[in-house]
Amino acid sequence: MNEDEILDIVDENDEVVGQAPRGEVYAKRLRHRAAFILARDAEDRIFVHRRTAEKLVFPSHYDMFVGGVVGAGESYDLAAHREASEELGVTDLPQPTPLFRFLYETPQHTWWSAVYEVRCTSPVAPQPEEVAWHAFLTQDELDARLPEWQWVPDGFAAYQRLRKLA
Repeated sequence: MNEDEILDIVDENDEVVGQAPRGEVYAKRLRHRAAFILARDAEDRIFVHRRTAEKLVFPSHYDMFVGGVVGAGESYDLAAHREASEELGVTDLPQPTPLFRFLYETPQHTWWSAVYEVRCTSPVAPQPEEVAWHAFLTQDELDARLPEWQWVPDGFAAYQRLRKLA
């Protein structure tokens, strides 16, 4: 949520072409990087949460991924582990497994998205600054809520791609 955090700016091939503060990146629709992590518990349920109203992008929307922007000079893998550990509030989280990447673009937003999956068997204690509500849902429970809840569009796009791979 730090508007002053420096992010790498990338081109259509995901190559770094510059850097800028997060606030400027969002205001000017500069292409950057993000990591999305689907967290499953020991029972194979999926961590779902509602973002806080203070989020800069998609406040109060639901998401089936944890994650966030990749910092300047940071790899997708490091960002995925850092973001998942922070948002889930788990210190012994294994390294998330990379699944695929895709370019997310709308008239308002553009970022390269690296999608991961991780098994979280420890109790979660989500960051209150990031997560307003959370639960682990079965696949059927999640699918039933897809038409009912307002989802972050980038996470929803990633989820649709992930389901096609399954």
